Amino acid sequence: MALVRWLLVFTSKLFIKSRQIIVLAGYDRMTIYKYFRRQGAQIGTGCMINVKSLGTEPYLVHIGNKVWISRDVVFHTHDGGVWTLRDRHPNLDSYGPIIIEDNCFIGRNANLLPNIRIGQNSIVGANSVVISDVPPNSIVMGVPARPISSSSKYEEKNVARWKEQSPPGVDTTIKNWWHDKENKKKLKNHLIDIYMNPGNKDAGK
Repeated sequence: MALVRWLLVFTSKLFIKSRQIIVLAGYDRMTIYKYFRRQGAQIGTGCMINVKSLGTEPYLVHIGNKVWISRDVVFHTHDGGVWTLRDRHPNLDSYGPIIIEDNCFIGRNANLLPNIRIGQNSIVGANSVVISDVPPNSIVMGVPARPISSSSKYEEKNVARWKEQSPPGVDTTIKNWWHDKENKKKLKNHLIDIYMNPGNKDAGK
């Protein structure tokens, strides 16, 4: 009897998981917001979402406009640590929202804990664990995530870097210029000349 019960439970879980895989296969990073919205998540426009789950309570997730969520980002809307308190508080649970404001980038494998707000124009570094609010226009990184720079400094540094890295003879103002095979080749050769060619006196700048 126990074996029959186990088989029924196993079969049911397998069916649910298989169905979820099939459903999710119909979405990509540009369209999966539709799936999450049906689960109650609030998601703006122009987002790139590279995860298949927004946690156990997706209705507690708010994502603004033009937000990039990298692969393997984990949304924790439930505090599992209350397990340790249930001998004294058997019915105890703890939930919290995760709010990501407009124009943010969340790096790969970041963990977002409950009750946080990531301010607009901010970047969360890969593998970071966000346990508290991120101020707007900030770059945070680490475990726990802490501010390491500002968006304005990041912009200044990368604009200067791109002036050096931009491949000569390529109009990089054209949308999706890098899709052109010849342009990709020029970029590759230019980056090798800058960084990997030991004979180049400017290498590594």
